[in-house]
Amino acid sequence: MAIQPLSIIRPATGQMTIESGVQPTPYEAQQSFGNFLKAAMNDVNKKQIESDKMTQKLVLGGDVELHDVMIAAQKASIALNATMEVRNKVVEAYQEIIRMPV
Repeated sequence: MAIQPLSIIRPATGQMTIESGVQPTPYEAQQSFGNFLKAAMNDVNKKQIESDKMTQKLVLGGDVELHDVMIAAQKASIALNATMEVRNKVVEAYQEIIRMPV
């Protein structure tokens, strides 16, 4: 069994970098970050839906292997846990900023 490369991780599209000499406006940066978060949430949702479908097929006696169902469930679980950890860090950073004296 060959190990597949991480093709899921791809650079965000439409980003302007400092190396190119063009800095995005705050609005563009906000939109880019928002689009990135939306894409990440959609990816987590797809993994959850795929896991649910494979589990349903297994329960109904469909043509699916148990190990494939378990792998899909673990992928969905890891994606959700990573998303929750990122959310926790963002909330923690926000709370830290709020506590800063002006």
